[in-house]
Amino acid sequence: MKIDAYSHILPERYFARLRELADPAAFKRWLELPALHDLGERLRIMDEFGDGYQQVLTLSSPPIELIAGPGESPALARLANDSMRELCGKHPDRFPAFVASLPMDDPDAALTELAFAVDEMGARGVQVFTNVNGRPLDDPAFAGVFAEMAARDLPVWMHPARTAAFADYATEDASRYEIWWAFGWPYETSAAMARLVFSGLFERHPDLKIITHHMGAMIPYLEGRIGVGWGPQLGSRTSGADFERLRDVTRRPLDHFRRFYADTSLSGSDIGTRCGLDFFGADHVVFGTDCPFDPEGGPLYIRETIRVLDALDISGDERDRIYHRNILRLMRLAG
Repeated sequence: MKIDAYSHILPERYFARLRELADPAAFKRWLELPALHDLGERLRIMDEFGDGYQQVLTLSSPPIELIAGPGESPALARLANDSMRELCGKHPDRFPAFVASLPMDDPDAALTELAFAVDEMGARGVQVFTNVNGRPLDDPAFAGVFAEMAARDLPVWMHPARTAAFADYATEDASRYEIWWAFGWPYETSAAMARLVFSGLFERHPDLKIITHHMGAMIPYLEGRIGVGWGPQLGSRTSGADFERLRDVTRRPLDHFRRFYADTSLSGSDIGTRCGLDFFGADHVVFGTDCPFDPEGGPLYIRETIRVLDALDISGDERDRIYHRNILRLMRLAG
């Protein structure tokens, strides 16, 4: 069995509403990928990988709060969650679970939707983005979301959010050449992880599970920089309130970073997958493909990710954990 823990969708009813609210020019990429919003095309792609391939549904970018303000985002989140719940109900053999979306620009409404989606609709986790219209996830306004998910013992999926409006240089108005995506998204994820670590999140909620997209972004590859630079030298470059916080850290930051979970969505990178697996360990890695965001519109990343995982020099038990047992355990679903 292979359960794709990080595949993206724009369900038909939600997609129709999205097109009413968003700038039509922004739909270029989404319209190029029919499997995002055409269920028939998605099922056709899934058929290529046999009955043993399933997908956990997560809502595709853009974040809800980029599309609708606080007055409309709660209704949009409810529509997204109801649409994904409907798909899981109609096709339980294809979609064993969905991950709820939240109107994070309205923290009170986000908690209301979290409770309803998990407790009443059966969502097996929630998805957040690495910032909320520029606000960091360690903002106290969002603390309740993490506390509620820790209390429910269900995971948080974390997806990067950054656009071309985030310039690469202070003298410019926008990022060029899609640098905001290729390098900006991994940085964005890594920065969000660091802010959560240094905010004391894992000290408050030691059993909280957060699944980071794209194999933990930059973190595995910068193990030495994190281990040494934020180890014996922690606080040597800092003063003021940040120094006070760093001085009070009771556990090596590197140990906290290893508490995150990571998916295998690396566009078929053998080297990156081995590095991430070495860093997080087989118990903290889940099979994820980023379907359908590949040049073929869906099957390529699935095919390449399976190729990479099947070629790894690991035991059959470890491979099974990555392919399905870890995500079933995190979502507290029977295998």
